[in-house]
Amino acid sequence: MKRDLTKISLFIVLMSLFFSCNAVKRVPEDKYLLTENIILVDSVKIKDAGVYSQLAQKPNTSIPLIGIPLGLHIYNLADPQPDSTYYRWLHKNPKREERLIKLLSKKQVDQIDSSYVGFNEWLQKSGDAPAIIDEQKIQKSMERLKRWYASYGYFNDEVDYKIEPNEKKKKRAKVTYFVKKHQPYFVGDSIVEKISSPVVDSLFQDTKSKSFIVSGKQYTANDFVNERDRLTIQFRNSGLYHFEQEYVGFEADTVNTGHKANITYIIPDRKITQGDSTYTVPFKVHSIKEVRIVTDYSYENRDATFQDSISYNGYKLFSYGKMRFRPKAITDAISIIPGNIYKDIDRKLTYNQISDLRIFKYPNISYSEVAADSTGRLLNSTILLSPRDRFTLGVDFDAYTSTIQQFGISFSGNMIFRNIFRGAEILEISGRGSLGSSKDAADSESKFFNISEFGGDVKLTFPRIIFPINTEKLIPKYMSPSTSVSFGASLQNNIGLDRQTISGIYNYRWKPSKILTYQVDLLNLQYVRNLNVENYYNVYKSSYNRLNEIAQSLNYDFNNPNTNPTLEIPDETEDFILDVLNQNIAADTDTFDEVLSIAERQARLTENNLIFASNITLTRDTRENINDNNFSRLRLKLESAGNVLSGISSLAGSQKNSAGNYRALGVVYSQYIKPEIEYIKHWDIDGKNIIAVRAFGGIAIPYGNSNSIPFTRSYFAGGANDNRGWKAYDLGPGSSGSILDFNDANFKLAFNAEYRFTILGDFKGGLFVDAGNIWNVLDNIDDEASVFNGIADLKEIAVATGIGLRYDFGFFVFRFDVGFKTHNPGNPIGERWFTDYSFRKAVYNIGINYPF
Repeated sequence: MKRDLTKISLFIVLMSLFFSCNAVKRVPEDKYLLTENIILVDSVKIKDAGVYSQLAQKPNTSIPLIGIPLGLHIYNLADPQPDSTYYRWLHKNPKREERLIKLLSKKQVDQIDSSYVGFNEWLQKSGDAPAIIDEQKIQKSMERLKRWYASYGYFNDEVDYKIEPNEKKKKRAKVTYFVKKHQPYFVGDSIVEKISSPVVDSLFQDTKSKSFIVSGKQYTANDFVNERDRLTIQFRNSGLYHFEQEYVGFEADTVNTGHKANITYIIPDRKITQGDSTYTVPFKVHSIKEVRIVTDYSYENRDATFQDSISYNGYKLFSYGKMRFRPKAITDAISIIPGNIYKDIDRKLTYNQISDLRIFKYPNISYSEVAADSTGRLLNSTILLSPRDRFTLGVDFDAYTSTIQQFGISFSGNMIFRNIFRGAEILEISGRGSLGSSKDAADSESKFFNISEFGGDVKLTFPRIIFPINTEKLIPKYMSPSTSVSFGASLQNNIGLDRQTISGIYNYRWKPSKILTYQVDLLNLQYVRNLNVENYYNVYKSSYNRLNEIAQSLNYDFNNPNTNPTLEIPDETEDFILDVLNQNIAADTDTFDEVLSIAERQARLTENNLIFASNITLTRDTRENINDNNFSRLRLKLESAGNVLSGISSLAGSQKNSAGNYRALGVVYSQYIKPEIEYIKHWDIDGKNIIAVRAFGGIAIPYGNSNSIPFTRSYFAGGANDNRGWKAYDLGPGSSGSILDFNDANFKLAFNAEYRFTILGDFKGGLFVDAGNIWNVLDNIDDEASVFNGIADLKEIAVATGIGLRYDFGFFVFRFDVGFKTHNPGNPIGERWFTDYSFRKAVYNIGINYPF
């Protein structure tokens, strides 16, 4: 490990020395390269990223920890005058151009010129031009700093600066800004309102207690921005259709007030301009008279005549052809209601609800005043809906190789049928399959394609809650409720245990707010049948190898004795296990327990599973869009399985099997409870660098009809999206040392932290720390190394550190991460930290998009 660290350190030092000589290559003799900005506020150095963001000039971006401004060096590689350079080179030797033209052609010689110029332009465009200290930008930075602190009430602040050249490195300097805040101003005791329209004044008084502007509070410009937003939202959601943010103004009197700002609200009447004249009228509360919905609008048919129309619950629906939708399916997604007062929020809710249907493109919603209305208080709303294609077909095909398959092909297809029952329902049918050639297949000699997997899914989604009783009061339509029913099946051949899976889900989903989503699986059914259990020891090699070691140590009478005898699969492995467990072979207690553990794991992984579960998931996600890098996401999930079947079995007086378990459909069904929590947080530091953290905890507790958790519902650790210092399933449980092929357990903790930074353009980097492990708890596993017995076992948390390179293609991110085992709980105590920290033992992960 020390050798690896020495190599890395030497590489960094050499690279730093090389690049440092080249950094000021394009800096003029009388100028300085900006290496650092320092801000001293009242003689104290600050680190507030918000304050530093006000500076108009920043140093060239460097790679964290290494400190190399890679973008600057790439820029410096470019020839600033490629045309002249190429011309001089071409004509330096009088006959060079002539020889090149004879060898190539005049056109190709000119093309070399264009390529050379283009390459250097690309270097400049891709690189980062040197941040040469600019006095004008410094002045701009000082003005911004003054405004920044003035916005927090420091109206008398002063800002100065100093350029400090580096005495050891030429043409480099840092800029220090000196800020004196002086005494701040506070909101005074006098807060008055000048509101012209009576209706506006009445609405203002109703929520005056919620104001952001409070006497005695330090003056903050953001409070006035927030107050303007608050009032605008309140007024526009109270019927004031013509009200705009610009109508809310403030005056602050700071003359002879003793560092207090007396505030006056100013909200004038509505301004109307007609021709060259302008006049004002009081604001009025508007109501919705009619809501007109065009169900099949397109730009091409905009001037055509409607062929069909329906009136429903005060709504008027129009169609250029035959009406394809049941009215209720559309009106349930519309929050703009005839007879109600105008609310701006209703428009936003309608946008979201129609988009959630996945039937229409983004809608067009407009309002117009009713010309015949003498009161000037009525509005008509027009909603133009453009349907998506009713049928959509997608097909995908891929060819690949892997460590398991010498050659494989996969294919998938999906069909989407929209508005299948004229109620905005969506039917999705998908199929998938793969064929491969593997020498490790159970039947590897029959034909070239000797392994396969096929599956299919059907999902039907309704834009409403389908339940025996009316749920509209609990889950109103603005929450975009939906019900989905899905069925799926898959079948493997010559893959592992040839698993056959059938699943069914009855799901509800609704969104009480923009950031909150509920999902309820009223029924989540999964049946797993293993068709080739005799292949178990061909799949789980570590268990098989350990059985052979034990058999050899006990001098077992092998069917095929030789210098290195092995148990034949499946008969001899089963016979050996039975001989040990029936004590036909003399074995000490530890050996007996180990064989018993191997047999119990075999029984758990080969048994058929019936899971009859229900779950609820709450997700709170503040992310605005895919470009938002300042957000948090909290996911809470609770799943319970087997309780309904257990109740039915008890009431029906069903008989238990010899192991004391109930059966359903001939299978011992699973019974457990499984809570999970996951929290993700991203901080956008400066638009280029991001800190991301993730924490996860989950436990599945078997009880009643089960003493273990099905493999499909258990936890594993490691992999490109988990702990990147270990491969998937190679970590844990506990300190057991990952001795099995597919290590799983029923309790998991995971913690991840990642610093993501920009190296050059779309080329990104990352530094990460991953920590976590899995354990067995409250199940039938009694191996002390695998079991979580309390807080003391947290010392078995595995830690990986690493670096990553990523390229952002826009629609996805390609990711390459190298994870180093920093703390390996599988090693003996005293040998866990950094003993496996090397490139040889590192794990190289490739992934698409970020892990969290």
